[in-house]
This record gives sequence, C-alpha cells and structure tokens, in this order.
Amino acid sequence: MSRFSLPRRLFSALVPLGFLLLITASSGDPGVFPSYPEASQIPGSQLQEGNQPCTECCTSLLVGKDASEDGSTMTSHSCDSGTDRTWIALEPRKTHEPGSQATLWYQPKRTRGPNDPDRVPVGEIPQVEVTYKFMDAAYPIMNEHQLAIGETTTGGKRELRSTEGLIDAPELYRLVLERATTAREAIRVADELTKEFGYNDWGECFTFADPEEVWFFEILGPGQGRLGAVWAAVRLPDDHIAVSANSHRILELDLSDPDHFMASDNVFSLAEEMGWWDPEGEEEFRFAYAYASRNSLYSRRREWRALSLLAPSLGLDPNAENYPLSVKPDEKVTVQDLLTIFRDYYADTPYDMTRRLTVVNREGMAVKSPVANPFMNGDVRELLEIDRERTIASPAATYVSITQSRAWLPDPIGGVVWLGYDNPATTPHIPFYIGISQMPESYMVDGRREFSRDCAWWAFRRASRLSYFRYQEMAPVLREVWEPMEAELFSRQASVEEEALALYQQDPALAEEFLTEYSHEMANRAVSSYWDMGDELWVRFNSRF
Repeated sequence: MSRFSLPRRLFSALVPLGFLLLITASSGDPGVFPSYPEASQIPGSQLQEGNQPCTECCTSLLVGKDASEDGSTMTSHSCDSGTDRTWIALEPRKTHEPGSQATLWYQPKRTRGPNDPDRVPVGEIPQVEVTYKFMDAAYPIMNEHQLAIGETTTGGKRELRSTEGLIDAPELYRLVLERATTAREAIRVADELTKEFGYNDWGECFTFADPEEVWFFEILGPGQGRLGAVWAAVRLPDDHIAVSANSHRILELDLSDPDHFMASDNVFSLAEEMGWWDPEGEEEFRFAYAYASRNSLYSRRREWRALSLLAPSLGLDPNAENYPLSVKPDEKVTVQDLLTIFRDYYADTPYDMTRRLTVVNREGMAVKSPVANPFMNGDVRELLEIDRERTIASPAATYVSITQSRAWLPDPIGGVVWLGYDNPATTPHIPFYIGISQMPESYMVDGRREFSRDCAWWAFRRASRLSYFRYQEMAPVLREVWEPMEAELFSRQASVEEEALALYQQDPALAEEFLTEYSHEMANRAVSSYWDMGDELWVRFNSRF
C-alpha cells in the first residue's frame, strides 16, 4: 500500500486520467483565445470593461547594483498567463515626422505577430521625434538605453478602475520604453501620459531598472469616470533586493525625500476623497492599504519565499501580513540565484504540494512517487485531495525574463535579457543582448492559438508538459539538457562580452553582427534540443504513458 490516502493500484490507474486533465486544463494552456472586437465595439468608455485582473499571474524580482555580484542592476518578470502572446521581437529605433501621431492598440499582449493585420486601434496621442529600440514581448522588457521593466498585476480596489482612459498596462510599458532613458524618466513619462490620456487598466507594479537605479512603481486607475491615475514609486537602496508577487507592497511615503520616493499629485487627496484615509485620523497613510489590500496569501507566500531564499538570516514568518519592501541579501546575488527562485516550488517546506505523494519502493522505503508533480492543475489536486499553493515556478508561464543593466559597458552589450519560454523549472534561459538586430525567426512566431513546429515556444511547452506525467523521472531528463546548457552560457558570458567590446570599439555594427549570431546560435540550439527531447520523452517512457 502507498502511504498516500489512495490504494496504490487505484492511484496508478487515476494518474493517466489526471495527466489528460492536466494537459487540457485552462490554467496556462492556450484554451479559448479571445478574438478581437470591431473598433466600433470598444469606444474609450468601454475599454476592457468587465475584465477581471489576473492577480496570480506574475512574479518579479529586483536587484540593486551593490546587491549583485558583478554590479548589475536586475529586474525580472514571469509572464504566467494562459492567454498572452508568445511571440517576441525587437522593435527598432525610429524617427518620426513633426506633428505625427502614435497609435494606441487594444490588448497588444494578445496579438498574433509583429505585424498583426487584425490589431484594433483605440486612439492616438502625439508622437515624439525619436522612439527608442526595445524588446517587444507581451509586456515589453528593455530598451536600447538598458532601461528594463518587470511587472506584476496587483489588482487594487474595484472602484479605482476607470474606462475613460486610452492607455492600458502593456501600452504604458511600450510608451515609456520608447520615450525614456532612465527609471526616473520612465516614471515621469508614465505620469505625464496618464494625466493627459488616462490609465484604463487594473493596478500594476512596474519594476524598473536602469544601469544605476532600481524602482518599485505601483499604479492604479483614478476612479470610474475619471481621466488620470494614482501612483507611488520607491527607489530600492543600492544594496537591496525586492520582490513583487501580484500584491501592492508600498506602504509609507516620505515625499520630502525625492531621491527615494515619488508619487502622483493626487496620492493623498484621492484616498481622502474616496473615504479610505482620514488625514486627521490616527492611522498613518499606507499606499497599499489605501488603494488595495494585503489579503492574498498566495502573494504573501511568494514574497516570503523569495526574500527568505536570498536573506535566510531574517527568519521571516511565512504567514506574516507584511514584509520589508526590500532587504539586504545575505550574499551577493547572481542571475543564477534569481533563476533558482523562479524555479522554486517550495520543495522541502510544509507548502510543497508533493510532500504527501509517497509510495513504498521494493526495499520497503517510503519514497516520493514518480508521478508526484508540483505543477498539478485543479482537477488533479481535487482528485488527490491536495491543498493548492501558488508556487513561484508556474506551469502557466509564457516566458520568464531576467535583465542585467551594466553601467560600465556600452548599452548594446551592457543590456542583456536572459529569456526562457514556459515553466522555468524545466527549460533553459538564453542571453539576448539589446544590441542584436532581431530575435530568431522561431521566437517571432506566435503559438498561442495553434501548435506549430515553426514556433520556439511550442518546443519548450511540449517537453515541459510531457514531463508532468512522471515528473520525478522526466524532469531530471530535461535537467540533463538545460543545466549544462545554462552553465556553458554563464561560463562564456565574460569572454563573449570581451570580444563584443573589442569589436564595438572598432565598429558598433561588427558587435551587433557578432552578438546577433551568438544569441541566435544559442537559442536555435536550445529550440532544436527541446524538439528532440519532446520526441525522446515519448520514446523513453513509452511503456509508462
């Protein structure tokens, strides 16, 4: 008999059914993809009306320059969505005619490709003279000045959501990357744009990083029927790290210290007007409580885990309501450290969903079942009576990005995005320098609506999903591929960048060509390996499906 509550033979019989349920579940799968409405169906007053915020869909980690091992600033984003597009491209720097207009688009994170003919415009705003090159994903990532953004949706109070504005979160990302060179400037640009043209989305945390500074920026709507936004921003100390996990985290604001705090003009008055804060009362103004809440245990658990992995000496309580916005890590942090966190599923803690899935092996010892899977969907968890945890690693991940911004290198070399498709626990991350000319072809093919071997995302998605069937046996097979691949990439980083710098000093075009060839070669190798691994899993475990 298994130590699990179900008889062993019944458990074995049910798992294939659970696997089919896992493959077809809506959480993190293509599912039914919303079609575009006609432009006439989305006037400004009805933009995204009725949509619900996805407040379990992302995690972002931030690192100040003195907290990192090499002096990089870092931000990151796990795009844990079952509907966001999978294609990623580089949008080039452009010069625009005086008086021209910039088009704003309806739900750009769900387009079918870089030039989707079915995109629906929602309005126009004055264009600037020059828009900067940037990496364009469902949520744009970095621009040519090494300004980078991570993201998590934070929801906020429903009364704040306004449908009067033109700008949603992904479009605001794009606009600030096109128009700003630093994190501070990005915040000012966001303020100016939302004041004039309005923010129409749910609460968001933008995690900004430039080569010198890292900022938390939390923004919400101004209230139904109004144009504008309410926001607060806090600069992390240079030797600190932080996490955002779909919950507002900014509390006190010291606006007498503009080097570390910024906020919208209405940050206090709106809360007072809405009856959420009394300036004459005894309670101090706290941004997260005035405009949102700290009720989500799934968010707080991820905050606890990320901070505890980097600063275990703090002994943080996993059930606390609040944690420090940022902390000094016990040791200097690397990209690999952040990847370890993004791959975490609370192993060896009371919150590990596989902890009870044990069987007795031939030697009479209790061991974890080969089908124990930390990424079970709701149907399987219900079948096996497993309490849900929202782990940091997510089977719903479309992609995970970790950026490095480095002041001592030219922007095309100093800015690098470590990018991985699908669940980071089962896939590799590849460095894409902001100085490359374009992404590989397979990365620019969207896979959300249909399976395609021309789409890089599907290579990783298929192998990851197959591994969930017998995760304890199959995940190590995938690790045998991604772990040495990443180790090689990290070991080569310094020499690759040294060679790129030498070429850049001769001619920047030579560095662009070199870095493009390198990033493409590494990405194409990874994609090919994962197509092969998807085939191999079917063959190697054929008798166990």
